[in-house]
Amino acid sequence: MTLSDRLSQRGPATGPVVERRTPKRTARYADPFGPLKRSVHEALLAMLGPKLYDTHLDERELGQQVTQALQVVLQRDETPMTVADRARVAQEVADDILGHGPLEPYLRDPGVSEIMVNGHDQIYVERNGRLSPVGASFADEAHLRRTIEKIVARVGRRVDESSPMVDARLPDGSRVNAVVPPVALDGSLLTIRKFAAEPLTVGHLIQFGTMTPQVADLLRLCVQGRLNMVIGGGAGSGKTTTLNVLSAFIPEDERIITIEDAAELQLRQDHVLRLEARPANLEKRGEITIRDLVRNALRMRPDRIIIGEVRDAATLDMLQAMNTGHEGSITTIHANSPRDTLSRLETMVMMAEVDLTQRAIREQMASAIDLIVHQARLKDGSRRITQITEVQGMEGEVVVLQDVFRFDFHAGTDQFGQPRGLLRPTGLRPMFLDRLGERGVQVSPGIFQPQAYGASAR
Repeated sequence: MTLSDRLSQRGPATGPVVERRTPKRTARYADPFGPLKRSVHEALLAMLGPKLYDTHLDERELGQQVTQALQVVLQRDETPMTVADRARVAQEVADDILGHGPLEPYLRDPGVSEIMVNGHDQIYVERNGRLSPVGASFADEAHLRRTIEKIVARVGRRVDESSPMVDARLPDGSRVNAVVPPVALDGSLLTIRKFAAEPLTVGHLIQFGTMTPQVADLLRLCVQGRLNMVIGGGAGSGKTTTLNVLSAFIPEDERIITIEDAAELQLRQDHVLRLEARPANLEKRGEITIRDLVRNALRMRPDRIIIGEVRDAATLDMLQAMNTGHEGSITTIHANSPRDTLSRLETMVMMAEVDLTQRAIREQMASAIDLIVHQARLKDGSRRITQITEVQGMEGEVVVLQDVFRFDFHAGTDQFGQPRGLLRPTGLRPMFLDRLGERGVQVSPGIFQPQAYGASAR
């Protein structure tokens, strides 16, 4: 059959023919006890009724009542099951009532760092920087939506067709992002970036290879010497973890204010005031932005301001805070390099719609920022600090940057694909050493000697 014959059989043309393809998905995990769990769930709801929503009950008391009612319901059921299967059904129903359904085992697993729900029938987790699918799923889209709504309701957020994207957090501080239809075409999406039960310390980051002991000492002295720092890197590169670790170096006698979109910083000092942004309500009112919080924080007599991440016009207020007596402030930013960090900051200052020239903005940045710590997630899944860069000032229209430490990518990888390189000094003496000395903070010159790292780089 010729092309013209095939076209004639289609009839009159009404426009381009577009074939919509549904993405190929991993086969859904089949739960043999799915119908039983649904019937037990329904019986449990009928038995406990309003008690599940009684705000006067604490979680422990509610958990005891759910467990007792579960045993009663399961004893009435005549489905033949082993003791292990009966215990598993009871645990999964309790997880669904009290927690986050099929996600609970992975939320409890300390080896899981991230959970990604790509629709009700597909769940991935991250372990040691590697993604893998798991044998669990939600019963249907409605089941997944109930779980998402339970999470966001706890922090006063909402998610629906009019507001289909939301950032929230779990009680332990884990970061949650949810996207629902119509924005999510193939069903609701949920991403949970877990936080460790105990905050990671500088010792952990040295053990993981994120930084070397020499770099840890330098950063500790820079924080104690009140240098303004920006931690840059891509998504999932470990910026917030590094920010948490660096903030632990802040002296106990300082007044610290943290400002975040969704509270996840875990500072251990006593004098910490935590502020969190708030989205608009259904009437599009009541929004509190990061910029509003930064402005208000300046009236609260802070010694330091820690901003979880700058991503909009609040950048201008942050730079002004750093330039007006709030030395030692720290923030994070999404960027691909230290130079890109400055470019993004400049762009976000322009979002404030103030009448500043490009040179004036760059002078603000050069004056406010002392150090850029750049972090990356490498191919093996590890998170490493790859550059520590000093902001030295202006030269003409350009902000001058100088690497103090740089990761040695030329060392290659070993047989397991892990990088052999280290974060090595460039051999250049940073200008901020004089300022640290004036503040009584002494840095050993040996930290900046490349010769001391020669044998350990391989």
